[in-house]
Amino acid sequence: MSWIILIFAGLFETTFAFCLGKAREVSGTEQILWYGGFLISLIISMVLLIKATQNLPIGTAYAVWTGIGAVGTVVVGIIFFKEPASFWRIFFIFTLIASIIGLKITH
Repeated sequence: MSWIILIFAGLFETTFAFCLGKAREVSGTEQILWYGGFLISLIISMVLLIKATQNLPIGTAYAVWTGIGAVGTVVVGIIFFKEPASFWRIFFIFTLIASIIGLKITH
C-alpha cells in the first residue's frame, strides 16, 4: 500500500508543477486559482510522501517521488507546454524510469 501512496504522491508533484506552469501563462483571478491548485497539490503530495515514508526507507521513497514527479513534469511539459521532445530527452526519461523500477525491485 505504501508504494501506491508514493505513486499518488509523485502524481500530485506533477500536478503542482503543471499548476505552476499554467499560472505563469495567465493573470488576474485565473492566476490566483492556478496558484491555489499548486498549493493544494503541493500539500497533498507532501502528506502522501510523509505517509509513504512511514513504511518505506526515506532515501528510496524520496528518490522514487522525485523521479515520478520529474518524469511526469517532462511529459506534461511536452504535451501541454509544447516543450521539445528530442531523442536524448526521451532517452534520459526512460533511463530515469528504469532507475525508479530498479529502486522498487531492490527494496
